[in-house]
Amino acid sequence: MDVELNEIRELARQFAEAELRPHVEAWDRDAALDPAVLAQLGELGFFGMLAPEAHGGMAFDPVTYLAALEVLGWGEPGIALTLSIHSAFPVTLLVRHGTAEQQERWLPALASGERIGCFALSEESAGSDAAAVATTARRDGDGWVLEGTKKWVTNGRIAGLALVVARTGGAGADGLSAFLVPTEADGWIVGDREKTMGLRPLEVVTVELDGLRVSADALLGGEGAGFRLAMEGLDLGRLGIAAQAVGIAQAALDHALAYAGEREQFGRPIREFEAIQFKLADMATQVAAARSLLEWAARASTTGASAMAKLFCSEMG
Repeated sequence: MDVELNEIRELARQFAEAELRPHVEAWDRDAALDPAVLAQLGELGFFGMLAPEAHGGMAFDPVTYLAALEVLGWGEPGIALTLSIHSAFPVTLLVRHGTAEQQERWLPALASGERIGCFALSEESAGSDAAAVATTARRDGDGWVLEGTKKWVTNGRIAGLALVVARTGGAGADGLSAFLVPTEADGWIVGDREKTMGLRPLEVVTVELDGLRVSADALLGGEGAGFRLAMEGLDLGRLGIAAQAVGIAQAALDHALAYAGEREQFGRPIREFEAIQFKLADMATQVAAARSLLEWAARASTTGASAMAKLFCSEMG
């Protein structure tokens, strides 16, 4: 596994160095990613990191997957988040809970990047309290009709497949179900874009589900399974956020090291002064500790471990 892990990290590093880092400032300024870079990610297989080989994926183990996310996050954090959402929700939940027909229909397009996945759970009054979802899905003949408003849908404008959580039963978590929704469906209406503090190249949008009709086989995991599936995806998503944070921290450390070698005081680079060395050593230690915690959490595969990794990695420093 170490050989594969190192090869994947190197592939991600080469791509990030050549295709991401030179454009980070422009993408941030313009608040837009170049679609060509997403196509390149698809060609290299990064959209299929957690998809089975039988469906065109790379079938990475969690440690290798998160190592790749970290390096891509070092290159451009929004890319890491895009891949994390795509991988944690439509891809992984299809692999774990999809029927053979659902997997055959959706996984090849997701693995190739032909369709990018997004996750539509949050609403104006339902985010941290996911059980408060008000969007409804009612039976209509041999299908379902979805009605409601989803907020803060990352990549909701460019996604080709959304995992949508909607209410099919009574109040509370047990009344929620998950649906695979192709975004070209009539009734998927992309609204306002949020102004975000960071990750500006990504479009975080409001989505109206206006009488959106899906077939019966859009239901994933059975009626009433929506809350459980959402929590499963969020566990893996927390690890993705942690990996992204480690990548950002490594980039900051690299920048600090380079600057400390260039900036001079009293005729010497400031990295030769002990006070600066202390700061750099503390930074390097925190990044290494965060990376180790992330790898441990990936192997542990528990809710508590993923939460600890997200907390520590996103707050270090």
